[in-house]
Amino acid sequence: MASRDSTTHWTGGLNSGKGTVTLDSSNSGQFEVTFPRRIGEPEGTTSPEELIAAAQSSCLAMNLSGVLEKAGLSPKTIDVSAEVTVSPSDGGLTITAVDITLRADVDGVDEQKFQELAKTAKDTCPVSKALAGTTINLDASLA
Repeated sequence: MASRDSTTHWTGGLNSGKGTVTLDSSNSGQFEVTFPRRIGEPEGTTSPEELIAAAQSSCLAMNLSGVLEKAGLSPKTIDVSAEVTVSPSDGGLTITAVDITLRADVDGVDEQKFQELAKTAKDTCPVSKALAGTTINLDASLA
């Protein structure tokens, strides 16, 4: 079983503080986080929501590739973008939606079958499963 880890070091209060997220497993980077930048313009910082969007888009691209191959199809390209919306709720924040745009270049499949396979990939993606309490909207089409 695979596991991945990340750590965050935070100093200060919510609005005046700041933190650094380190991607420990891959050692591929450290990223600054602040609450004001989380709900405002990013200005070079990341946020939990952006990291979730990255997880969703990369997971779905990999999962769709596998679903297509299992159906006997060979994808040429798969492009996935995910937008995670966070809104105020009950004195805090709530992730209210994940909007996914998926475009793929795949020979030998019609649009209807592709829609079926894309939905299967979304529904079986481990990140989608982890976000089961959130509305995940999928706009998929062949390129």
